[in-house]
Amino acid sequence: MIQMKMRSVHSLAHVCSRITPTFLSTTPGKYLPRCFASKTWEHTRQRKKPSGAGERILSDAREVFEFNAWDHVEWDAEQELAAQAAVEKNSTVKMSEDQRARFQLDAPKFWDSFYGIHDNRFFKDRHWLFTEFPELAPMANNEHSQPRSIFELGCGVGNTILPILQYSTESQLRVYGCDFSERAIEILRSQPQYDDKRCEVFVMDATQEHWQVPFEENSQDIIVMIFVLSAIEPSKMQHVLENCYRYLKPGGLLVFRDYGRYDLAQLRFKSGKCLEDNFYVRGDGTMVYFFTEQELRSMLTQAGLVEEQLLVDRRLQVNRGRCLKMYRVWIQTKFRKPL
Repeated sequence: MIQMKMRSVHSLAHVCSRITPTFLSTTPGKYLPRCFASKTWEHTRQRKKPSGAGERILSDAREVFEFNAWDHVEWDAEQELAAQAAVEKNSTVKMSEDQRARFQLDAPKFWDSFYGIHDNRFFKDRHWLFTEFPELAPMANNEHSQPRSIFELGCGVGNTILPILQYSTESQLRVYGCDFSERAIEILRSQPQYDDKRCEVFVMDATQEHWQVPFEENSQDIIVMIFVLSAIEPSKMQHVLENCYRYLKPGGLLVFRDYGRYDLAQLRFKSGKCLEDNFYVRGDGTMVYFFTEQELRSMLTQAGLVEEQLLVDRRLQVNRGRCLKMYRVWIQTKFRKPL
Protein backbone atom coordinates (compact mmCIF):
# COMPACT_ATOMS: atom_id res chain seq x y z
CA MET A 1 0.00 0.00 0.00
CA ILE A 2 2.81 2.44 0.87
CA GLN A 3 4.56 1.68 -2.41
CA MET A 4 1.32 2.26 -4.32
CA LYS A 5 0.89 5.66 -2.63
CA MET A 6 4.45 6.67 -3.44
CA ARG A 7 3.95 5.76 -7.09
CA SER A 8 0.78 7.85 -7.10
CA VAL A 9 2.57 10.87 -5.64
CA HIS A 10 5.39 10.50 -8.16
CA SER A 11 3.08 10.27 -11.15
CA LEU A 12 1.14 13.36 -10.11
CA ALA A 13 4.10 15.39 -8.95
CA HIS A 14 5.65 15.34 -12.41
CA VAL A 15 2.53 17.05 -13.81
CA CYS A 16 4.08 20.27 -12.46
CA SER A 17 7.68 19.44 -13.30
CA ARG A 18 8.26 22.26 -15.77
CA ILE A 19 8.45 25.03 -13.20
CA THR A 20 12.21 24.68 -12.86
CA PRO A 21 14.71 22.40 -14.61
CA THR A 22 15.16 19.09 -12.82
CA PHE A 23 18.53 18.58 -11.18
CA LEU A 24 19.23 14.93 -10.45
CA SER A 25 22.18 13.42 -8.63
CA THR A 26 23.71 10.06 -9.33
CA THR A 27 24.13 9.76 -5.58
CA PRO A 28 20.68 10.14 -3.97
CA GLY A 29 20.80 11.39 -0.41
CA LYS A 30 24.16 13.16 -0.69
CA TYR A 31 22.62 16.58 -0.11
CA LEU A 32 22.67 18.66 3.06
CA PRO A 33 21.73 16.79 6.26
CA ARG A 34 18.37 17.40 7.87
CA CYS A 35 18.11 20.05 10.55
CA PHE A 36 16.90 19.11 14.01
CA ALA A 37 14.67 21.30 16.12
CA SER A 38 16.16 23.13 19.07
CA LYS A 39 14.35 23.46 22.36
CA THR A 40 14.19 27.25 21.99
CA TRP A 41 11.34 28.86 20.12
CA GLU A 42 13.75 31.28 18.41
CA HIS A 43 15.39 28.33 16.64
CA THR A 44 12.01 26.81 15.91
CA ARG A 45 10.89 29.91 14.02
CA GLN A 46 14.06 29.97 11.90
CA ARG A 47 14.47 26.25 11.27
CA LYS A 48 12.72 26.25 7.91
CA LYS A 49 13.29 29.90 7.05
CA PRO A 50 16.92 31.06 7.28
CA SER A 51 16.59 34.50 5.74
CA GLY A 52 15.48 37.59 7.57
CA ALA A 53 12.49 37.91 5.25
CA GLY A 54 11.32 34.46 6.27
CA GLU A 55 11.50 33.06 2.74
CA ARG A 56 13.61 30.54 0.85
CA ILE A 57 13.61 31.35 -2.85
CA LEU A 58 15.00 28.97 -5.47
CA SER A 59 17.23 31.04 -7.74
CA ASP A 60 19.50 28.27 -9.04
CA ALA A 61 17.78 25.12 -10.30
CA ARG A 62 20.88 23.09 -9.50
CA GLU A 63 20.22 23.68 -5.80
CA VAL A 64 16.66 22.33 -5.86
CA PHE A 65 17.45 19.25 -3.75
CA GLU A 66 19.62 20.99 -1.18
CA PHE A 67 16.63 21.87 1.04
CA ASN A 68 13.29 20.28 1.85
CA ALA A 69 11.17 23.15 0.57
CA TRP A 70 11.23 26.35 -1.48
CA ASP A 71 8.79 29.24 -1.15
CA HIS A 72 6.78 31.13 -3.78
CA VAL A 73 7.71 29.02 -6.79
CA GLU A 74 6.44 30.50 -10.04
CA TRP A 75 4.17 28.43 -12.31
CA ASP A 76 4.16 28.79 -16.07
CA ALA A 77 1.10 28.65 -18.34
CA GLU A 78 1.71 25.02 -19.25
CA GLN A 79 1.73 23.96 -15.61
CA GLU A 80 -1.46 25.91 -14.90
CA LEU A 81 -3.25 24.26 -17.83
CA ALA A 82 -2.09 20.80 -16.74
CA ALA A 83 -3.43 21.40 -13.22
CA GLN A 84 -6.77 22.66 -14.57
CA ALA A 85 -7.07 19.57 -16.75
CA ALA A 86 -6.37 17.26 -13.81
CA VAL A 87 -9.05 18.94 -11.69
CA GLU A 88 -11.56 18.92 -14.52
CA LYS A 89 -10.98 15.20 -14.93
CA ASN A 90 -11.38 14.28 -11.27
CA SER A 91 -14.44 16.47 -10.70
CA THR A 92 -16.52 15.49 -13.72
CA VAL A 93 -18.41 12.86 -11.71
CA LYS A 94 -20.06 14.29 -8.59
CA MET A 95 -21.35 12.26 -5.64
CA SER A 96 -25.09 11.87 -5.21
CA GLU A 97 -27.09 14.02 -2.80
CA ASP A 98 -27.48 11.04 -0.44
CA GLN A 99 -23.73 10.45 -0.39
CA ARG A 100 -23.03 14.13 0.23
CA ALA A 101 -25.53 14.23 3.09
CA ARG A 102 -23.94 11.20 4.74
CA PHE A 103 -20.42 12.61 4.71
CA GLN A 104 -21.58 15.99 5.98
CA LEU A 105 -23.80 14.54 8.71
CA ASP A 106 -21.19 12.08 9.92
CA ALA A 107 -18.20 14.43 9.69
CA PRO A 108 -17.50 14.33 13.47
CA LYS A 109 -17.50 10.51 13.38
CA PHE A 110 -15.00 10.44 10.52
CA TRP A 111 -12.68 12.82 12.36
CA ASP A 112 -13.03 10.84 15.60
CA SER A 113 -12.05 7.74 13.64
CA PHE A 114 -9.12 9.60 12.07
CA TYR A 115 -7.72 10.67 15.45
CA GLY A 116 -8.48 7.26 16.90
CA ILE A 117 -6.15 5.75 14.31
CA HIS A 118 -3.43 8.40 14.16
CA ASP A 119 -3.56 9.82 17.71
CA ASN A 120 -1.13 12.80 17.70
CA ARG A 121 1.31 11.32 15.18
CA PHE A 122 -0.19 12.43 11.87
CA PHE A 123 0.29 16.20 11.85
CA LYS A 124 3.87 17.45 11.98
CA ASP A 125 5.10 20.10 14.38
CA ARG A 126 4.47 23.54 12.89
CA HIS A 127 8.02 24.85 12.89
CA TRP A 128 6.82 27.67 10.66
CA LEU A 129 4.16 28.86 13.13
CA PHE A 130 5.92 31.82 14.70
CA THR A 131 7.62 32.79 11.43
CA GLU A 132 4.42 33.05 9.44
CA PHE A 133 2.36 34.35 12.38
CA PRO A 134 4.68 36.31 14.70
CA GLU A 135 1.54 37.61 16.41
CA LEU A 136 1.32 34.18 18.08
CA ALA A 137 4.93 34.19 19.27
CA PRO A 138 5.66 34.51 23.00
CA MET A 139 5.63 38.05 24.33
CA ALA A 140 7.96 39.39 26.99
CA ASN A 141 6.66 38.50 30.43
CA ASN A 142 6.93 41.36 32.89
CA GLU A 143 4.80 43.09 35.46
CA HIS A 144 3.42 45.44 32.81
CA SER A 145 2.50 42.75 30.27
CA GLN A 146 -1.00 43.01 28.88
CA PRO A 147 -3.53 40.16 29.00
CA ARG A 148 -3.84 38.19 25.77
CA SER A 149 -6.58 35.82 24.68
CA ILE A 150 -6.13 33.47 21.72
CA PHE A 151 -8.81 31.15 20.36
CA GLU A 152 -8.08 28.39 17.85
CA LEU A 153 -11.00 27.11 15.82
CA GLY A 154 -10.46 23.47 14.88
CA CYS A 155 -7.51 22.93 17.20
CA GLY A 156 -7.20 19.19 16.54
CA VAL A 157 -4.59 17.60 18.82
CA GLY A 158 -2.83 20.87 19.58
CA ASN A 159 -0.23 21.44 16.86
CA THR A 160 -0.77 25.18 17.26
CA ILE A 161 -1.87 25.45 20.88
CA LEU A 162 0.89 23.33 22.41
CA PRO A 163 3.83 25.34 20.97
CA ILE A 164 2.19 28.55 22.23
CA LEU A 165 1.83 27.08 25.72
CA GLN A 166 5.29 25.52 25.65
CA TYR A 167 7.24 28.64 24.75
CA SER A 168 5.18 31.40 26.37
CA THR A 169 5.69 32.45 29.99
CA GLU A 170 3.08 35.22 29.84
CA SER A 171 1.29 35.30 33.15
CA GLN A 172 -1.85 36.80 31.61
CA LEU A 173 -2.08 34.59 28.55
CA ARG A 174 -5.31 32.68 28.02
CA VAL A 175 -5.63 30.14 25.21
CA TYR A 176 -8.85 28.50 24.04
CA GLY A 177 -9.40 25.80 21.46
CA CYS A 178 -12.30 23.84 20.03
CA ASP A 179 -12.73 20.91 17.70
CA PHE A 180 -15.78 18.87 16.76
CA SER A 181 -13.83 15.65 17.32
CA GLU A 182 -14.14 14.48 20.92
CA ARG A 183 -11.19 12.17 20.38
CA ALA A 184 -8.94 15.06 19.29
CA ILE A 185 -9.80 17.03 22.44
CA GLU A 186 -9.09 14.00 24.62
CA ILE A 187 -5.66 13.57 23.01
CA LEU A 188 -4.85 17.26 23.40
CA ARG A 189 -5.74 17.30 27.09
CA SER A 190 -3.48 14.27 27.69
CA GLN A 191 -0.33 15.94 26.28
CA PRO A 192 2.39 16.92 28.80
CA GLN A 193 2.57 20.49 27.42
CA TYR A 194 -1.15 21.05 28.04
CA ASP A 195 -1.71 23.51 30.89
CA ASP A 196 -5.29 23.74 32.13
CA LYS A 197 -4.42 26.85 34.17
CA ARG A 198 -3.82 28.82 30.98
CA CYS A 199 -5.77 26.81 28.43
CA GLU A 200 -9.31 25.55 27.96
CA VAL A 201 -10.32 23.28 25.09
CA PHE A 202 -13.77 21.94 24.30
CA VAL A 203 -15.86 20.12 21.71
CA MET A 204 -17.89 22.34 19.39
CA ASP A 205 -19.26 22.21 15.86
CA ALA A 206 -18.28 25.59 14.41
CA THR A 207 -21.05 25.40 11.80
CA GLN A 208 -23.80 25.62 14.43
CA GLU A 209 -25.81 28.84 14.46
CA HIS A 210 -24.79 29.93 17.96
CA TRP A 211 -21.42 29.06 19.43
CA GLN A 212 -21.30 27.71 22.97
CA VAL A 213 -17.97 29.13 24.12
CA PRO A 214 -16.48 30.00 27.54
CA PHE A 215 -15.85 33.65 26.64
CA GLU A 216 -17.83 36.72 25.66
CA GLU A 217 -18.33 38.31 22.28
CA ASN A 218 -15.72 40.95 21.34
CA SER A 219 -13.18 39.28 23.65
CA GLN A 220 -10.49 37.56 21.58
CA ASP A 221 -7.24 39.21 20.54
CA ILE A 222 -6.49 36.55 17.93
CA ILE A 223 -8.56 33.80 16.32
CA VAL A 224 -6.60 31.07 14.53
CA MET A 225 -7.85 28.92 11.66
CA ILE A 226 -5.23 26.58 10.19
CA PHE A 227 -6.44 23.98 7.66
CA VAL A 228 -9.92 24.17 9.19
CA LEU A 229 -12.29 26.10 6.93
CA SER A 230 -11.46 23.68 4.10
CA ALA A 231 -13.07 20.84 6.08
CA ILE A 232 -16.40 22.68 6.26
CA GLU A 233 -19.23 22.50 3.75
CA PRO A 234 -18.85 25.55 1.45
CA SER A 235 -22.40 26.78 2.10
CA LYS A 236 -21.58 27.12 5.83
CA MET A 237 -18.21 28.84 5.52
CA GLN A 238 -19.56 32.40 5.53
CA HIS A 239 -21.46 31.82 8.77
CA VAL A 240 -18.30 30.52 10.46
CA LEU A 241 -16.36 33.62 9.46
CA GLU A 242 -19.16 35.90 10.66
CA ASN A 243 -19.01 34.22 14.07
CA CYS A 244 -15.25 34.77 14.13
CA TYR A 245 -15.92 38.46 13.59
CA ARG A 246 -18.45 38.44 16.42
CA TYR A 247 -15.98 37.09 18.99
CA LEU A 248 -12.92 39.10 17.98
CA LYS A 249 -12.15 42.25 19.92
CA PRO A 250 -12.31 45.48 17.96
CA GLY A 251 -8.81 45.55 16.48
CA GLY A 252 -8.49 41.77 16.90
CA LEU A 253 -6.85 39.61 14.24
CA LEU A 254 -7.96 36.50 12.35
CA VAL A 255 -4.99 34.45 11.09
CA PHE A 256 -5.68 31.78 8.50
CA ARG A 257 -3.79 29.18 6.48
CA ASP A 258 -5.36 26.55 4.24
CA TYR A 259 -5.27 24.68 0.94
CA GLY A 260 -5.07 26.63 -2.32
CA ARG A 261 -6.53 25.74 -5.69
CA TYR A 262 -4.47 23.14 -7.62
CA ASP A 263 -2.52 21.97 -4.61
CA LEU A 264 -1.01 18.51 -5.15
CA ALA A 265 -3.59 17.07 -2.76
CA GLN A 266 -6.36 18.22 -5.11
CA LEU A 267 -4.67 16.80 -8.19
CA ARG A 268 -4.32 13.41 -6.50
CA PHE A 269 -8.06 12.78 -6.13
CA LYS A 270 -9.59 10.04 -8.23
CA SER A 271 -12.82 10.49 -10.14
CA GLY A 272 -15.91 9.90 -7.99
CA LYS A 273 -14.52 11.60 -4.86
CA CYS A 274 -15.86 15.06 -5.70
CA LEU A 275 -18.79 16.36 -3.61
CA GLU A 276 -19.05 19.66 -5.49
CA ASP A 277 -16.65 21.87 -7.40
CA ASN A 278 -13.26 21.92 -5.59
CA PHE A 279 -14.73 20.05 -2.58
CA TYR A 280 -13.77 16.41 -2.12
CA VAL A 281 -14.00 13.52 0.31
CA ARG A 282 -10.82 11.65 1.24
CA GLY A 283 -10.53 7.92 1.62
CA ASP A 284 -11.02 8.22 5.40
CA GLY A 285 -14.29 10.14 4.98
CA THR A 286 -12.97 13.59 5.90
CA MET A 287 -13.69 16.45 3.49
CA VAL A 288 -11.50 19.16 2.00
CA TYR A 289 -12.00 22.28 -0.09
CA PHE A 290 -9.37 24.11 -2.18
CA PHE A 291 -9.60 27.94 -2.18
CA THR A 292 -8.69 30.81 -4.46
CA GLU A 293 -7.55 34.10 -2.98
CA GLN A 294 -10.56 35.84 -4.58
CA GLU A 295 -12.99 33.53 -2.76
CA LEU A 296 -11.36 34.12 0.60
CA ARG A 297 -11.10 37.87 0.15
CA SER A 298 -14.79 38.04 -0.73
CA MET A 299 -15.93 35.96 2.28
CA LEU A 300 -13.69 37.70 4.81
CA THR A 301 -14.55 41.22 3.71
CA GLN A 302 -18.25 40.29 3.61
CA ALA A 303 -17.87 39.23 7.25
CA GLY A 304 -16.67 42.76 8.06
CA LEU A 305 -12.93 42.10 8.36
CA VAL A 306 -10.19 44.25 6.84
CA GLU A 307 -7.36 42.71 4.83
CA GLU A 308 -3.78 42.98 6.11
CA GLN A 309 -2.28 40.01 4.30
CA LEU A 310 -3.47 37.61 1.62
CA LEU A 311 -0.86 35.58 -0.20
CA VAL A 312 -0.70 32.39 -2.22
CA ASP A 313 2.35 30.32 -1.37
CA ARG A 314 3.17 28.02 -4.26
CA ARG A 315 5.75 25.89 -2.53
CA LEU A 316 8.06 23.25 -3.91
CA GLN A 317 8.68 20.36 -1.50
CA VAL A 318 11.32 17.83 -2.37
CA ASN A 319 12.24 14.31 -1.36
CA ARG A 320 16.02 14.50 -1.53
CA GLY A 321 16.52 10.77 -1.25
CA ARG A 322 14.25 10.02 -4.24
CA CYS A 323 14.97 13.24 -6.16
CA LEU A 324 11.20 13.84 -6.22
CA LYS A 325 9.55 17.26 -6.57
CA MET A 326 6.06 17.94 -5.22
CA TYR A 327 4.24 21.22 -5.76
CA ARG A 328 2.00 22.52 -2.97
CA VAL A 329 -0.33 25.51 -2.98
CA TRP A 330 -1.38 27.15 0.28
CA ILE A 331 -3.19 30.39 1.03
CA GLN A 332 -2.36 32.51 4.06
CA THR A 333 -4.31 35.51 5.32
CA LYS A 334 -4.45 38.03 8.14
CA PHE A 335 -7.67 40.03 8.45
CA ARG A 336 -8.44 42.47 11.26
CA LYS A 337 -11.69 43.56 12.89
CA PRO A 338 -12.03 47.35 12.65
CA LEU A 339 -11.71 49.39 15.84
